[in-house]
Amino acid sequence: MAAGQKGKDMTVGSPMKLILFFSIPLLIGNIFQQLYNMVDTIIVGKCIDTDALAAVGLTGPMSFLVIGFVTGLSSGFAVLVAQRFGAKDEDGMRHCVGILVILAAAVTVAVTVLAVALARPLLHAINTPDEVFEQSYQYIVTIFAGIFTTVGYNILACILRALGDSRTPLYFLMVSSALNIGLDLLFVVGIGLGVRGAALATVISQGISALCCFLYIAKRFPVLRLSKKDFKWDGKIAAKHMGIGLPMAFQFSITAIGVIVLQGAINLFGKDKIAAYTAASKVEQLLSQPAGTFGVTMANFTGQNLGAGRVDRIRKGVRQASILTLCFAVAGMVVMMTCGQALTRLFIEETQDMEKVGDILAAAGQYLHVVAAFFPFLFMIFIYRNVLQGVGRSFMPLMGGVVELLVRCVGAVTLPGLLGFTGVCLAGPLAWVSAAVLLCVSYFVVIRQVEGEYTGKLSTL
Repeated sequence: MAAGQKGKDMTVGSPMKLILFFSIPLLIGNIFQQLYNMVDTIIVGKCIDTDALAAVGLTGPMSFLVIGFVTGLSSGFAVLVAQRFGAKDEDGMRHCVGILVILAAAVTVAVTVLAVALARPLLHAINTPDEVFEQSYQYIVTIFAGIFTTVGYNILACILRALGDSRTPLYFLMVSSALNIGLDLLFVVGIGLGVRGAALATVISQGISALCCFLYIAKRFPVLRLSKKDFKWDGKIAAKHMGIGLPMAFQFSITAIGVIVLQGAINLFGKDKIAAYTAASKVEQLLSQPAGTFGVTMANFTGQNLGAGRVDRIRKGVRQASILTLCFAVAGMVVMMTCGQALTRLFIEETQDMEKVGDILAAAGQYLHVVAAFFPFLFMIFIYRNVLQGVGRSFMPLMGGVVELLVRCVGAVTLPGLLGFTGVCLAGPLAWVSAAVLLCVSYFVVIRQVEGEYTGKLSTL
């Protein structure tokens, strides 16, 4: 991107082309983001043992609860920035960013203190086996203590994406992901810090990517250079930020609560099933990255076009993005069913008891085959949810999260008793179906309302 460039205007040009080319670097970036936790999991599974793999893996839902909250908040805050950018209101956009920074700093402090304090009680609440409890605590409390690095990167990356720049965050993620691998090997294998070392590597690498984003913005984006007046408190802007950001944050956290309940059910099956679920879920998360990618793209595309009053482009963009994301969903299904079990071997040290390894791989394969059949529903959730958020209607996405929570919790409590480990595998997919149906219906209702609002505005001009 040329020096001084102001960003990518998504209110003109082919929606399909804009969505695709915006999504490609974002997808690569999401994959590298996923590599942070995957590398931790691979190294502790290969270089320590399956107990360490289980210890790190069972903290995933807890991490999702907290990191998902701040990630959702960051994405929500960026919606207002995208709308101001689409409306060509640069002064208003900078003021939105200034208020965003104040809110993000306050939230980071509060979330960090609360998460660190509740780490140990949460591990007890999800039935963490005694033999892996301390390793789990060491890992997750280190991740929670470094939340500020995650918030810093996500806020800066979301601001850049709101202006149409999805490439720059990718470049810095690639560098920090490579650094994360090196630090993992140094801390875990070289120094012998165990799972705590893996967590430290993640925090340090994420912090460096945040610093790189900040320095890049300061140098290359004059439109984002803030002055003292941009930080002048404005309760209306703050309320709008929180009105969009909090429902998105709670929607992530509500989903995470359901995953925590599911993890508690899995933990009752023992550490081998925990290890299997950990390895399989990492493969699932990797193959589902296109879903989140198109979701983020549509939030920015929708926000900019709403600011420009181009509701017709939003409709067209949703149709074209739906086609793209379903193609990726089918591709993910094929890979998961044909290669999924083989991919789980990346996380498991096979010099151990081979019968034990075989049982872990079989359980992982069972999980992947079940969830693969429901991938299209998962992918469509991200399209409709992010479009609704992009037009500033965050209530139904929040309700989608509530429905997902309820169905996942009911499934986690009832299905394992009826179907054993297969019941655990089905709980998440059934939640996807329920949320996807609700969000799809909500989108068609809301987009008609938005069209009516803009038609009414135009008729009064």
